[in-house]
Amino acid sequence: MKIVILGAGVVGAQIASQLTGEGHDVVIIEKNPETAKHVANHVDCIVINDEGNNSATLKRAGIENADFFLSVVDSDEVNMIACGIVESEFRVPVKIARVRNLDYSRAKLFEKSFLGIDFVVNPEVETARLIANTVALGATSDVMLFENTDMQIRTYTVDKGSFFKDMQLKNIRSAVNIKEKFLIAGIIRNMEFIIPTGDTYIRENDSLYIFATERTMTKIFIETGKKRHRLDRILVVGGGRIGRLVVRYLIRTGRKITIIDSDYETCKILSEKFSDALVLNADISDENLYEDELLHTYDLIITTTAHEEINILSAAYAKSMGIKRAIALVNRPNYMQISSRLGIDVTVSPRNSTVNTIMKYIRRGDIKSVYSLFGGRAEVIEFSICDNHRLNGRKLKDITLPDDSIILTVIRNGVNEIPDGSFAILPGDTVITISKLESVSAIEQLFTAE
Repeated sequence: MKIVILGAGVVGAQIASQLTGEGHDVVIIEKNPETAKHVANHVDCIVINDEGNNSATLKRAGIENADFFLSVVDSDEVNMIACGIVESEFRVPVKIARVRNLDYSRAKLFEKSFLGIDFVVNPEVETARLIANTVALGATSDVMLFENTDMQIRTYTVDKGSFFKDMQLKNIRSAVNIKEKFLIAGIIRNMEFIIPTGDTYIRENDSLYIFATERTMTKIFIETGKKRHRLDRILVVGGGRIGRLVVRYLIRTGRKITIIDSDYETCKILSEKFSDALVLNADISDENLYEDELLHTYDLIITTTAHEEINILSAAYAKSMGIKRAIALVNRPNYMQISSRLGIDVTVSPRNSTVNTIMKYIRRGDIKSVYSLFGGRAEVIEFSICDNHRLNGRKLKDITLPDDSIILTVIRNGVNEIPDGSFAILPGDTVITISKLESVSAIEQLFTAE
């Protein structure tokens, strides 16, 4: 495919990195010279340093031969206008715009493909939904959910007292008091992503991606000392877009919600908008606040400010003061690693939420969901198998998977199968795979229909 991307910020750069890693032809347009230079040095694609909302620049980028146009700059208006220019002057099959303003993204005009926009992605909405889903599952760890199945992926950090430490993967199931099957789908170690084999040993400070049913996952976390708690009293730090959306989702569940923001005018708006919530105009870094407002008695803290460092420190400090669970908004992969080691239960990345949503749309058809792991260095992809698929009837032992790729499960008639080599693919199956970035294109070619 050929993809033209307007905007080389963290979202545009990560999408470009993933797509070029799969062998696609990507051109980025970025008006900021420093950002353009940085991306050109780190991503193997053409970078044009110019304004992207004019025809001449779009032609230089090869828009006339593009399959997709993505506009993901910080301005909603620029994203929409750029899609409008592409729609009016060129024949690009799919145009995607990142639109953060809720008034825009909710508008009826998008239902009629306003300005030729085929798909609108709102980072804040996607992030808030993920946080709400995580809270519903107890906020014990990061979570990835799939369609029509209770299989999920959760993260687990190995500390020095964990029974996972120094254990070989092929011996784990016999050592754990759990009869149901589960897999260690991936490991982050020393800032590297590993697709493990049965001979792989788990080491202290490893971050594991565990794949299992919700029921089995609960048992695993109980065995590892991370029991599920009732989350009735929730503290939300930050009253920005994501914080407000999170409160809107959670307040419907009947939980007691308290919102803290340091800006007085923001607190006035929050008080008017959420009459059932307690709004505090305060600085979360003030130690006295915990004693004055009895914050240590809360079950969960969710930090959603615009500053990653504040989110991490506030969440970690809250855990040390007695709050049972903590969710922090974090974007950088290395910060996610640090957060886990500081005892923060869940890290949610607006960037990853946006990238996952866009990548799923780009790869629609046989692909039902996509999850980007560890800053795009690996992906979990959910494929559906159609009636005339080339793999129908073939046993897994006769299918050559790309390097650094494994099949996590096959879902058949609502039943999850962690398959062995004699398992045969059939029409209607759903196959979930995990691959390092270098193998994603090959796994896509293998499991998508001809």
